Amino acid sequence: MKISNLKLYNFRNYENLTLEFSKKQNIIIGENGSGKTNIVEAIYVLAITKSFRGSLDKILIKNGKKEMSIEGSVKDRIKHKYKVDLSDNGKIVKIDNNKIAKLSNYISKINVVLFTPEHTNVIKDSPMSRRNMINIEISQMENGYLHLLNEYNKTLKQRNAFLKLMYVNKLASPDYLWILTEKLIEIGMKIANYRQKFIDDINKYYDKINVDITRKKGLKVLYVSSYKNKTKEELMAKYKSYLDKDIVIGKTNIGIHHDDFIFSLKGNNLKDYGSEGEQKNAIVCFKLAEIELFIKDRGIYPILILDDLFSELDGKKINNILKKLNKNLQIFITTTDLKNINTKILNNCTVFSVKNEKVVKREYE
Repeated sequence: MKISNLKLYNFRNYENLTLEFSKKQNIIIGENGSGKTNIVEAIYVLAITKSFRGSLDKILIKNGKKEMSIEGSVKDRIKHKYKVDLSDNGKIVKIDNNKIAKLSNYISKINVVLFTPEHTNVIKDSPMSRRNMINIEISQMENGYLHLLNEYNKTLKQRNAFLKLMYVNKLASPDYLWILTEKLIEIGMKIANYRQKFIDDINKYYDKINVDITRKKGLKVLYVSSYKNKTKEELMAKYKSYLDKDIVIGKTNIGIHHDDFIFSLKGNNLKDYGSEGEQKNAIVCFKLAEIELFIKDRGIYPILILDDLFSELDGKKINNILKKLNKNLQIFITTTDLKNINTKILNNCTVFSVKNEKVVKREYE
């Protein structure tokens, strides 16, 4: 999978920008705040339809403007033109100028593996942060996953609203609550199956990659869920046992919205017992395992984005990892200094220098 060109209109600090990319390695160099990350962010938004920075959609529109668009040509087996338009009227996505009604039918068409400095903190962050990361990765591989997730969240919202009603009106019948609960369980079990399969697939490659990088064994991801190994009947009984608590709090206390993913080294939770270096290495290996999963299980070479990693990780380790990456991958690297990158890796790279909202393309010499 390769993105050959990118056109930005009123995106972040770029009013009009057109770029042609190398099929192999693209280095984007610039000072902090110059707009280099905005370029890889645009590629990510083109694929996922939302930013990896956690920004509201409206922040993506250039200050003072009312709309923005990102357009790019991406080739897997066949080349297609993708477009994301954003305005006060909402978000519109298109493939080959055809509007796609549901985002869930658009996402998964362009596959990206992203690694940013923020990802190095995901092990220390909340379970929600880890769920969000896993949700994005699965939605790229399983077309129906995002639809299920949307349906689950919609049903959860309805259930919580009815719980609040039951708290206010003690005479309200719980019949409708159990209808919603049954629907929540049915959708949740499907989501849990997707998550378990994804983690199982990641673990096929995870520790092997870790051994290759660190010469140490024992790295694993564990899926923690109240739905694991439970029948529909067992889950319904569990929800009924939580009824009084749910009514008092006005929220559903069990379900896949409380799932977590534990990164473990030799049986120890890295969140509690891992050093900062071990935690960062665990995420590096996770992203590399994801690439292996795309290539070996799906026959897809995803676009790899490495955003400003030299500010966060050991440069020698990053360069060693870059040398081992599959040669068929298209890679985007942002950095403040080309000296960070090994000269052997820089050979045959296309370099984009970003300064004063202008981007100059040149071949590395």
